[in-house]
Amino acid sequence: MEKLTVNVQVKFKAPMAKVWQGLTDPAMVKKYFFGTDLESSWRVGEPIKFSGEWDGKKYEDHGTILDIDPGTFVKYNYWSSMSGTEDKPENYANITYNLTENNGETELTITQDNVKNEEAKTHSEQNWKGIFEGLKKLVE
Repeated sequence: MEKLTVNVQVKFKAPMAKVWQGLTDPAMVKKYFFGTDLESSWRVGEPIKFSGEWDGKKYEDHGTILDIDPGTFVKYNYWSSMSGTEDKPENYANITYNLTENNGETELTITQDNVKNEEAKTHSEQNWKGIFEGLKKLVE
């Protein structure tokens, strides 16, 4: 079965540096990303970890920074402890944040691959849009 890819674009009335900070600063991430604790050095080959509690269940999602151009682009792989799948490479998604700026506005494009079906794709698209609406409130 072919896996699907999610692509979501969000525009911010804020400079790119402020949006990047919102994506990478643990204190800011915690405010809009379901209270998640984010840990990463933001260096290629280093871990990235998201942990917290959702619906009374503790989670620890993790991956590795695969590529980064600080301030504009990061790609990491990701496995969620709440996915119902084994922690194996074939169950990881690649997540990419790509920022571009035009006239003081920033566009964030989020890409997530290895999505198992249309239902999961729709769920991910809605999730990303909701998450980044929260970020908009912080940076605009």
